[in-house]
Amino acid sequence: MEGRCLARFARPRDISLEKKSIALARGDRQEGRKETEPMLSYQHAYHAGNLADVHKHALLASALDYLTRKDKPLSYLETHAGRGLYALDGAEAAKTGEAAAGIARVEGLGWFAADHPYIRALAAVRAQHGAQAYPGSPLVAQALLRPMDTIQLCELHPQEFSALRSATRRSGAVLHKADGREMALALTPPTPRRGMMLIDPSFEEKADYTAMPKLIGHIAKKWNVGIIALWYPMLASGAQEAMVRALRRDFPEALSHEVRFPPAREGHGMIGSGMFIVNPPWGLAGEAERLSELFASL
Repeated sequence: MEGRCLARFARPRDISLEKKSIALARGDRQEGRKETEPMLSYQHAYHAGNLADVHKHALLASALDYLTRKDKPLSYLETHAGRGLYALDGAEAAKTGEAAAGIARVEGLGWFAADHPYIRALAAVRAQHGAQAYPGSPLVAQALLRPMDTIQLCELHPQEFSALRSATRRSGAVLHKADGREMALALTPPTPRRGMMLIDPSFEEKADYTAMPKLIGHIAKKWNVGIIALWYPMLASGAQEAMVRALRRDFPEALSHEVRFPPAREGHGMIGSGMFIVNPPWGLAGEAERLSELFASL
């Protein structure tokens, strides 16, 4: 990706006028409750390459592959980027074993052909960082996008942001050390307007579930041509269900796709992965159906 730095810088914008609309979309302000800072305890290094990542990244890569077929520039934005690059032979991955049950198992089963955009992104990252490297969503996008495209990534956690800056230093991505929910509104509509946003919070707080339908509604009003993709965990507790019902009610034409898989370990609450995609690109529903069949075989 060397030599592409200048091509991917997005035009700076004044976000001071966005404050009122941002406040409307924040879901963590309840009557009688003091506003709190976002929780920053989540570390994706323990979960990188798990089955939820396989689901999310396969659909993300397929969507970006479709968008890049046209000789027109696009914008790619992420609200919760994480560190961008993970080591599957690191202590965190070894502690949970989620990558072994995820991408390692899936590759052994031959789920994806070598020319699948997800595998192409994996190959590009491994060629640069080693066989045990795994790309987060920012590096999946970086591997598939072109010099004419712009990338904007948000991450609030100080250590994750520092690692993200290192992982993307030659990509030309514009980084924002800021709250992803706020920046989702401040950065939309982007230039160019054609493009995609991935919203991928940790869902550590209940407010994440209640905020998402309202947030996506505001984004869609500001950026009606954008592909807006939300990843969420499917939990045994059903914490996600009210959010998903609200999204399906508000966006009946969206692609709502869920897959189930065995818990990573005994007592683990996540039993599946969901993607809700407003304005899905052509052909993505077919890829989702194929993934449903593959996950059902586990």
